[in-house]
Amino acid sequence: MKIAVVGTGYVGLVLGACLAENGNDVICVDKDESKIGMLNDGGIPIYEPGLEEMVRRNRHEDRLSFTTDLPGAVRASTIVFIAVGTPQGEDGSADLQHVLAVARAVGRAMDKYTVVVDKSTVPVGTAKKVGAAIAKETTQPFSVASNPEFLKQGAAIEDFMKPDRVVVGTEPGDDRAAGIMKELYAPFTRTGAPILMMDTSSAELCKYAANSILASRISFMNEIANVCELVGADVDHVRKAIGADRRIGTSFLFPGVGYGGSCFPKDVKALLKSAQDHGYEFKTLRAVEAVNESQKERLIQKMECHFTDLRGRTIALWGLAFKPRTDDMREAPAIPIIERLLERGASVRAYDPAATPVAKRLFDGRIALCEKSYDALIDADALAIVTEWNEFREPDFVKMRALLRSPVVFDGRNIYSPGQMRALGFTYFSIGR
Repeated sequence: MKIAVVGTGYVGLVLGACLAENGNDVICVDKDESKIGMLNDGGIPIYEPGLEEMVRRNRHEDRLSFTTDLPGAVRASTIVFIAVGTPQGEDGSADLQHVLAVARAVGRAMDKYTVVVDKSTVPVGTAKKVGAAIAKETTQPFSVASNPEFLKQGAAIEDFMKPDRVVVGTEPGDDRAAGIMKELYAPFTRTGAPILMMDTSSAELCKYAANSILASRISFMNEIANVCELVGADVDHVRKAIGADRRIGTSFLFPGVGYGGSCFPKDVKALLKSAQDHGYEFKTLRAVEAVNESQKERLIQKMECHFTDLRGRTIALWGLAFKPRTDDMREAPAIPIIERLLERGASVRAYDPAATPVAKRLFDGRIALCEKSYDALIDADALAIVTEWNEFREPDFVKMRALLRSPVVFDGRNIYSPGQMRALGFTYFSIGR
């Protein structure tokens, strides 16, 4: 199929590369000339395992190209995906100005029947707004579909190529668009994953609902962990017991220092705002959000309890990204943790395998950013683990003890055994154990 993807951010670039990988001819469009220049020169503006190789391979096979020429890309395509940003407003609502601007531009460029697909995470009713915007610009026939993405950063390629499900929303009775979308996704669902066809409003709500449920599980387990500390229980035992219940399962039951990233915080806020706009108070999600914000303070509370005063202390941080296998620091728990440490007069030495360039821009010289994990430990009063990168799971504990000024570890992701850490001579704090 001939496809245009407007927007070369995280979603758009993964979408374009994966569709090209399955033999489609894909044109990725962006108004940012420097980004398109980088992509045409073989660079990748985001960190995602496997993406650079996939982009390079499909560019070499002439299935994937990058341009700033949106009208040309639209006229060359049967399907146009809108994958531009929907930044969050102060009230939690999704800002649709970029989506609607692209819709108008697509309408002006159309010269034949085109399926326009909302890939950006958007609130209920956006497909209708996109359709209205396009209709003002063209007399050509077109369809609007909603196709929310369910990509986990760090595993986006596998998620797209082997999805759990594909959700597609079309207007009732629009069999032409539904057939085109089914044909597009059929190669990705040969192992039996369902293509769930529905109306656009239901499709738009699916992404917010899914992420809000996952965020709820995280906040619930964080509260269970906090109760465990008060009553002398071990959250690992509790987690395994409830995860063995087939009605519950094991996913997203790990306590820690809160969730972050580009999806969970934004989507929870957007669903809260959408419900509020329709006169409904979503009480459980209010609590989910409040618990998550307070959970980001847990390591600081433990540090203050141990040290009493953090002034003059040097704290090493392992992990800056909101999760492993990404450089994304949007809403990352590391940010408020670092800010609180600096407010209390501590200095911070941090290491992350991928997010250091992002942290350099965020903190602008206020913290020391180290090139190697062990460098962060030199003469530090304690180590705080904020992101559970694999390379932190089996470190040289003897070397860690030698480098730290005092052998104290605050483990915000519960990656070590409390008994083992005590046996190795560390003063060890974790979450809910």
